[in-house]
Amino acid sequence: MTLSAESPSSRPSAASPSSTSTQVAGERAAKVDWTGQRFEVEVGNPGHGGFCVARHEGRVVFVRHALPGEKVIVTVTEDNGGSFCRADAVEVLQPSPARVEPPCTAARPGGCGGCDWQHVDPAAQRLLKAQVVEEQLRRIAGLEWPVVVEELPGGALGWRSRVRLAIDDRGRPGLRAHRSHRIVPLESCPIAVPGSLDEVLNRRWRARSELEVTTDSTGTLHLSEPSPGSPGRRAPARQITGGTAVQHAAGREWRVAAHGFWQVHPEAADAFAAVIAEWSQAPVGGIAWDLYGGAGLFASVLAEQVGPTGAVEVVESSRRAVRDGIQVLADQPQVRFHSGRVEVLLAGPELAGSNGAAAARGEHGIAVGPDVVVLDPPRKGAGRAVVEAVTAAAPGRVILVACDPAAMARDVGLFAEAGYRLQRIRAFDAFPMTHHVECIALLEPIAKES
Repeated sequence: MTLSAESPSSRPSAASPSSTSTQVAGERAAKVDWTGQRFEVEVGNPGHGGFCVARHEGRVVFVRHALPGEKVIVTVTEDNGGSFCRADAVEVLQPSPARVEPPCTAARPGGCGGCDWQHVDPAAQRLLKAQVVEEQLRRIAGLEWPVVVEELPGGALGWRSRVRLAIDDRGRPGLRAHRSHRIVPLESCPIAVPGSLDEVLNRRWRARSELEVTTDSTGTLHLSEPSPGSPGRRAPARQITGGTAVQHAAGREWRVAAHGFWQVHPEAADAFAAVIAEWSQAPVGGIAWDLYGGAGLFASVLAEQVGPTGAVEVVESSRRAVRDGIQVLADQPQVRFHSGRVEVLLAGPELAGSNGAAAARGEHGIAVGPDVVVLDPPRKGAGRAVVEAVTAAAPGRVILVACDPAAMARDVGLFAEAGYRLQRIRAFDAFPMTHHVECIALLEPIAKES
């Protein structure tokens, strides 16, 4: 007999728990928690986030401080009872040939969470990052694409020009442990620009505060104390020293907010601008969009290509960056800055147009029909709304700058849905010793190939 929902036999009795309650109770009883457990694993491929993947008793283990092919003893540091847990390699039984002694004593299990790969030879770090980018493109965008991560000048240490420090209860500056609010006090930081933290680390500061330290192209130190609270609701930071940084890139001097957006690696801005110059190929008199354009680093390159009869439209949400860019690029009147969120300023359907419509401007004064669009979105990526707005404008080329390979792969997939195919990728080790990698992708409309 088939029981209906109202059949007495299908309803739980008052004296016994329901089948649903029994199932939930059973699931709770069966929840696995390996936190604190030690066991041996053989380490597999790198994952996106500065760990390698291993397996133990049918579960996935994300292992930090390890390398592919190693046999290690791990201690589980975090386990929420799902299909995976997180662990640190605390003893290496069979080391990889690529393993080296970390240059920082804080780069250890339970130590500073700022670096992921200090135990890895720098050349091997770049190979690991290339594998991660390839895997993200394969898994998310469905593309098999070989990737080479290029080294920037200067080596793997002494490159970080901007550091955000946390201050512990005793007033000591440091960095937070991995996936934790716990502060690890520092005596030095080998990836920071040499000398940039000496005065800061040798002092005591206001307990439970934070400090932002920036060193510009001239070696000048800029130090501020951000106000507590969420980014959108904070009071202005207290500037202790400096405030306006002098940076040199793309053949000009930039005076910009010291703690605003600028590439952290001293060689990155020039390297990325050179790629934009090579790939953009904006015609004289043409139109270029520079989205998430900051103070206009890429816009300065595009302006040289389109010349005084062209137009470069920069969209940037930071008003300070817009003010800085207007001043720095005052000699390039073809560059126009628009302050606002990209997804908002590109929302109007009037921005969709054909190339060559140099005189036509949309609701927000943005010239329609771009020949090339450069976009450098935040870590989360551009997203569907922005990709659809860009492709609706039918540019001949799109250049995507991305600091997160998973977000880049998602955006590449969205561009593919809209008829734009990946043509080239260059990846740069702009953040040595960490898992981060910067990628620049060139996309063109599929119809252009026929």
